[in-house]
Amino acid sequence: MESTIWTEKYRPKEFFDIKGQREIVKRAEAFVKQKNMPHLLFSGPAGTGKTSLALVISKKLFGDSWHENILELNASDERGIDIVRNKVKDFARTRAIGNVPFKIIYLDESDALTKEAQQALRRTMENYTRTCRFILSCNYSSKIIDPIQSRCALFRFKFLSKKDVVETIEKIAKAESLKIDDKTKEALYEVSNGDCRRMENLLQSCASLSNKITEELIYSIASIARPKEVSEVLNLALKNKFKDARNKLLDIMLEYGLSGLDIIKQIQKEILNLDIEPRKKMFLIDKCGEIEFRMVEGSDEFLQLEALLSQITLAGIKKEN
Repeated sequence: MESTIWTEKYRPKEFFDIKGQREIVKRAEAFVKQKNMPHLLFSGPAGTGKTSLALVISKKLFGDSWHENILELNASDERGIDIVRNKVKDFARTRAIGNVPFKIIYLDESDALTKEAQQALRRTMENYTRTCRFILSCNYSSKIIDPIQSRCALFRFKFLSKKDVVETIEKIAKAESLKIDDKTKEALYEVSNGDCRRMENLLQSCASLSNKITEELIYSIASIARPKEVSEVLNLALKNKFKDARNKLLDIMLEYGLSGLDIIKQIQKEILNLDIEPRKKMFLIDKCGEIEFRMVEGSDEFLQLEALLSQITLAGIKKEN
C-alpha cells in the first residue's frame, strides 16, 4: 500500500475520468477545444469533482507548463481583501507561457471570501480579462455576490450516483488488491452519501488495517452506527419499551463515539422506514429538526434524545389504541 493520499492518487487526469458530471464535462471540453473560455463558477457539494475538473482543464489547456499557468488558492485560508489586491493581481497581470493567451486563477472555497474581497475581485476580473481567467469553486453559490455571478458561466455539480461511486470503489479495489463484497460497497455509498473524496479517505483508512474490507469495519472507522441498530432503537420505543430503547441508544453512542448531532441525522433517516402512519412520520421528522436546533444551541444532548424517544413511544401507543 503506497503512502500517497488516495484523493490525490486517484484524481482524474482526463475528462472521461470525472464521474457523475456528464453535462458539465461536455461544456468544459468544448471550452478547451476552442482554447478560450469565460470565467467559471463551480458550485456544489464537497467531493463531487470541482477541483479535479479545474485541474484537468488546466492540464489540457497548457500541457506540461500547466504548473506555471495556474494559481491555486483556498479562499477559506486566505479570505481577506489583501489577497485579492496583492497575490491575485500580481499573478493576473503577467502573460501566460505557451499558446493559450490567458492564465487561470483557481479560487477554492470562494464563498468564504469576505464581501469586501469579493468586490475587489469583481474589479480584478474585469481589468485582467485579456491575461487571466478565474475559476471560482464554492459549496453555496448564493454566498457569491451577484456581480461576480453575472461575470461567470455557472456549473452546478451534484452528488455522485450510486453507480458512479461503486465504479470508483471497484477501480480502487482492483488497483490496491482489496476484497470488497456488495454489502460493503453499499455501506460505503451510504456513509459517503455521494461524496467521492470522503469515500476514498474512508476506504484508505480501512485498507490500512486489512485488505479485506467489511461492512463492520466501514461503520467502525466512519464512527457511524449501523442503520439496523438505529432501527432497533426506534422499534423498541414504538413497542412501548422506552427504557430498553434509551439504554440501547446510549450503548450505540458509547460504542461508536457518536455525538447527539451525529445520531440525530441517522434517526431522521430511519424514521421514514418505521411502520407508522405517514402523518406521524412527518411529525417525528419535525421533532428531529427541533431537537437538532436545541442541541446546536447548547442543550444537553442525551436529554434531548430521550425527549425524542418519548415522542416515538407516544406515537406507538397511539397506534395501538
